[in-house]
Amino acid sequence: MSKRAAPAPVPERTPTDWKGAAMQKRIRRRYAAERRFKLFGMLAVILSAAFLAFLIATMVANGARGFTRSEVALDLDFPKMGLAVDRTHLSTPGADLALSGAGLQDKVEIAAESGGDHSLAANSAWITVRDAIKADPSILGGKRTIWVPASTALEMGARGEGTAAAQADASRLRSAGKLRTGFNWGFFTASNSNDPVAVGIWGALKGSLLTMLVTFLIAFPVGVLAAIYLEEYAPKNRWTDLIEVSINNLAAVPSIIFGLLGLAVFLGTWQIGGHSFGPLLPRSAAVVGGLTLALMIMPVIVIASRNAIKGVPPSIRDAALGIGASRIQVVFHHVLPLAMPGILTGTIIGMARALGETAPLLLIGMRAFIVTAPQGFTDPATVLPVQIFLWSDEVSRGFVEKTSAAIIVLLVFLLAMNGLAIYLRNKFETRW
Repeated sequence: MSKRAAPAPVPERTPTDWKGAAMQKRIRRRYAAERRFKLFGMLAVILSAAFLAFLIATMVANGARGFTRSEVALDLDFPKMGLAVDRTHLSTPGADLALSGAGLQDKVEIAAESGGDHSLAANSAWITVRDAIKADPSILGGKRTIWVPASTALEMGARGEGTAAAQADASRLRSAGKLRTGFNWGFFTASNSNDPVAVGIWGALKGSLLTMLVTFLIAFPVGVLAAIYLEEYAPKNRWTDLIEVSINNLAAVPSIIFGLLGLAVFLGTWQIGGHSFGPLLPRSAAVVGGLTLALMIMPVIVIASRNAIKGVPPSIRDAALGIGASRIQVVFHHVLPLAMPGILTGTIIGMARALGETAPLLLIGMRAFIVTAPQGFTDPATVLPVQIFLWSDEVSRGFVEKTSAAIIVLLVFLLAMNGLAIYLRNKFETRW
């Protein structure tokens, strides 16, 4: 009978010497790694904040003047101007046409001549005079001093820029009390124009609001319902896996691709059986832009909604089923309210992305010169990012400040939407 080998002796473990040189070296190395990690994280935050501060400071420095406007006082002798207009027509809808036909624009431009190579008043100054005449037709019988928008050359001269002649005129007029600078409220009430003094963002801003409304009304319910079905009801097979992968891929597709899709589907023309069909919708309309942006942000809403629904504990579902609730009651009475903060956060972030998009809207024609604000979803419209893009391509120096001012307005809206998303998450989020 063979003898069993004796087990090897187990070495006796000594207690850890926390004060030993080797252990102290390891501890110092560990603490040093933690300090480096904290330092890198702090540097990343500081760098991000510095870039943001630089962007905001640059936009404010360039765009602050875009919110102001200089005005010059024009001394107008209306009897000497010889406006052949019947005063009885000034109270009728045809007043604008009557004053324009009487040559009011040319006469105001003559009165605004400085004697040099520039005018004292903007090209739109005659509109201010026209409105003053319509408000008080009696001024046609005498002399009147009317404050009108100053020309771009004179406005730059008032800031110490531009030509020497413009600076001299600005200094002379300011000394005489005929040049003033104030807040440009018209920047928020006017629409696009060829004159940088008369431009405003109201038309583009209203177009953005209408486009975002269409985007939300389509993308939010469709995206949330799709997420509910995929998470709660869809069978787990290769087809649903394919759909999930496709949704994730669509969320990373460049936005210009969705512009091509909107152009082909909503504004395209098809030849079927020798007959032409399409386009389905009017070009450069808020409804087309909203549909295109809805297709773009819908995958983002689906992904955010699925993650929010998945984050609701199974015990909530089990408890609701245990007390007799149906599947649809479990989803809409218990799961969806608890997941709504995450859903709204993802939706708002997606909407903020859509608000700043330009490429897909350029492809569907929302870059037209829109003088009046859209009155409905099918009227020609543009959006604020496209308006900024068009102004940045203008040659006139006055559009530079207007572009920066419009960027500031867009940044305010984007920051407000992201701030709202953070507020909703912090206020309604339930921590398990």
